Amino acid sequence: MPLVTIRLARREQPATRDQKAALIDGATRLLQEVLGKRPEDVTVLIDEIDPDNWGQGGESATVLRQRRRAAGG
Repeated sequence: MPLVTIRLARREQPATRDQKAALIDGATRLLQEVLGKRPEDVTVLIDEIDPDNWGQGGESATVLRQRRRAAGG
């Protein structure tokens, strides 16, 4: 049974229910087409990671995003 995990960085506008459903459907179809897996055997998990829980260059994503917004980007 394939297990697919999709990790998304949570944004101010989180992924909608419809977007998540499309991700689940698309990942399932991809495994069906590429590996010949039956859709009912594919499990898809979506993790939305809080920006305080990851970072780059020694700073949390929250801090990096605040700096980017302040710079106009």
